[in-house]
Amino acid sequence: MQRRTGLRFRRVLLAASLAAGLVACGAPGAPGGDGGQAADPQAVPDKPSKPVELNILDIAGNLQLTKQMIENFKAAHPEVLAKVTYSTAPAPSMAGKLKAEQDGGVAQTHLVLSGTDGLSAGIANGTLTKILPDFSSRFPNLMQNYLEPAAKMQELANGYGIEVVYYPSGPLLEFNPAAVPAAPASPQELLDWAKAHPEKFQYAQPANSGPGRTFLMGLPYLLGDKDPKDPDKGWDKTWTFLQELGKYVKYYPSGTTETMKNLASGSVDMIMSTTGWDINPRKLGTVPNTVKTAIMQPMHWVTDAQYALIPKGLSPDQESAILQLVAWMLKPDQQAIAYDDGYFYPGPAVKDVTLRMAPQKSQDTIKQFGRPEYEQWIAQYPKETSLPAEQQVKAFDKWNQLVGGSKVGKK
Repeated sequence: MQRRTGLRFRRVLLAASLAAGLVACGAPGAPGGDGGQAADPQAVPDKPSKPVELNILDIAGNLQLTKQMIENFKAAHPEVLAKVTYSTAPAPSMAGKLKAEQDGGVAQTHLVLSGTDGLSAGIANGTLTKILPDFSSRFPNLMQNYLEPAAKMQELANGYGIEVVYYPSGPLLEFNPAAVPAAPASPQELLDWAKAHPEKFQYAQPANSGPGRTFLMGLPYLLGDKDPKDPDKGWDKTWTFLQELGKYVKYYPSGTTETMKNLASGSVDMIMSTTGWDINPRKLGTVPNTVKTAIMQPMHWVTDAQYALIPKGLSPDQESAILQLVAWMLKPDQQAIAYDDGYFYPGPAVKDVTLRMAPQKSQDTIKQFGRPEYEQWIAQYPKETSLPAEQQVKAFDKWNQLVGGSKVGKK
């Protein structure tokens, strides 16, 4: 399964956090420093003087959602794009790769497709071009065109990325209904169930798992904690709950896929999930289509997004082509491709993109493996943005200290 799953996410965020001091001080090459200014928008033409070649780096599994959009643009605009080369890499490698290229004076990576992890690291080490408001004229009515919660995720980019896909994520409970006839409807009911069924509930390490960190970031809302945005001083109820729950968890896998396989094998009966992690693995056959999902109350979605990032050091023609491409990716007919196979369900970041606009393959997948209640839940419950990178680092560190302990990754 082509999933980012937060692989080595903590290391990326920690690097971003450490580098943030350089950003704040206006270090050379950092945002706010001498090297942090974007290319003069006036120097970037509306269209490149000749078709350009672009090397696109995906560090988020994003091409599964957007590659067809890019190919559609290339086919429709041969006067802009002559050739596109794709590559993938783990998110932690991005910032160092861009820095090395730019220090060497040769920008070999022209467009990065990233989650919040790479975005934060790229901002911190000053390797990204400021897109907004410098090139806001290339994206008319950008914020108004986004879905409201997607617009809030765009704000997290601080102008250094353009959001191309969005989903409300979770937290969701995923379970075997033969073993769990009635799903827990609250954190207390989950704790009671886990106590009565030791070692049958599981979630993966939050730093390495989308469902794991969505659960972690969603609990303060479920428990009514003092400050859901402050894991250090505002999550007393959350840490107490997770410590108690941990008494009945055998171990915390290093990634979400392992929890899915454990659910499928019957070694556990209930795990944490998200909309995409529910739909896509059932489509792929990783877990049986008989599993069910449920929400706990008071439900708050924790949102997630992926972005297009432009490295520094590109030519005006390259920047021109990329800006046109990204604007194209935000067109409703192209956004409909993001429904994919439920990988980032729903997927579109802009308004008024319905499943009926998606490719037939996506429609068939969602019809077979989607859940009608998701549409109702997404409309019904509030949506909260993910924690900023620095706060996620604090949350992961505290989870490791107070919760994970000796149970991390050990069966």
